[in-house]
Amino acid sequence: MFGLSELAIILIVVIAVIAVRKGPELTRTAGKSARILKAEARAAKEGGPEPQVIQGEVVRPGSTAGTEQSHGTR
Repeated sequence: MFGLSELAIILIVVIAVIAVRKGPELTRTAGKSARILKAEARAAKEGGPEPQVIQGEVVRPGSTAGTEQSHGTR
């Protein structure tokens, strides 16, 4: 049977494999969240109207959202 140390090693290996597979996706998501949070903090500090978040992009107040096009995949 497996002892506690063997189970701990297996658990560490499983966590490492999952981290390698999901790491880039989690990093991208964290980056998008950080950009949104930074834009919200900047808007709160300025005291102006709040920015609109559209598909992970920030459209500054005063700019026309309809004229800007996303460069993402269709």
